[in-house]
Amino acid sequence: MTAAPEALRSVWRAPGGRAGLAFLLFLVLLALAGPLVLPDPVRQFDLVELAGAPPGPDHPFGTDQLSRDVLSRVVSGARVSLAVATLAVALSVTLGAAVGLVAGYQGGAVDAALMRLVDAALAVPRLFLLLLVLAVPERVPLVALIVLMGATGWFATSRLIRAEVLRLREEAFVHAAEALGASGRRIIFRHLLVNSAGPLLVAATLGVGDVILLEAGLSFLGLGVQPPTPSWGGMILDARSVLVMAPWVGIFPGIAITLTVLATNLVGDALRDALDPRGA
Repeated sequence: MTAAPEALRSVWRAPGGRAGLAFLLFLVLLALAGPLVLPDPVRQFDLVELAGAPPGPDHPFGTDQLSRDVLSRVVSGARVSLAVATLAVALSVTLGAAVGLVAGYQGGAVDAALMRLVDAALAVPRLFLLLLVLAVPERVPLVALIVLMGATGWFATSRLIRAEVLRLREEAFVHAAEALGASGRRIIFRHLLVNSAGPLLVAATLGVGDVILLEAGLSFLGLGVQPPTPSWGGMILDARSVLVMAPWVGIFPGIAITLTVLATNLVGDALRDALDPRGA
């Protein structure tokens, strides 16, 4: 039970992990406090005087072509991106862990069938699959977008967990549990899953950055989060027409995407090093 706090302390001791955690914590606090201290992200102030206004005291990130506050929209986009990424990764990690645990523990025909299914899914690019599905309906609800992103992101995780289970299945504590008459369900959840939590947590952390990039790309194509809900990719899409006259409209959401993905990767790398048994 002390492994998780110790891993977090190890991540905090690493310079990159500390920087990533600090930025993500700051982003989460900003996203939560944003509605209390910032203007409504869809509010239009003055289409004549404040449309495309540069950064200043009243609007630190400037305004867009519709006189909406860019800082408010970036912060609101952070809430959307973090929520979508967290929920989609939670779904994909759950599916991947379930398939990997069953395949690795059962072995034989079950393992072969599940892994051939995973191989076939990995042969199709995830982005192509999402584009194929999202291009059909005219408007995709946010919940459906989260489910689709989560349901198409578990394949690599299942192979990772399967490999870990195959290793753990030969350990003495698993053989001891079997000798004592423990059921397969108890062995999977009390022994294999618990001891596979490290790689699973690393995969989930790194997956958050991937989903943020994927969601931004889909929103930039008009297939992700739909307006008027602000999203970083959607803001960059809206900025195309005014990028020369008001570059800050697209620069700030781009910086937010870059820093957030970098922070999640730094935390994931530090967490992987902390959980690596060879690093001690």
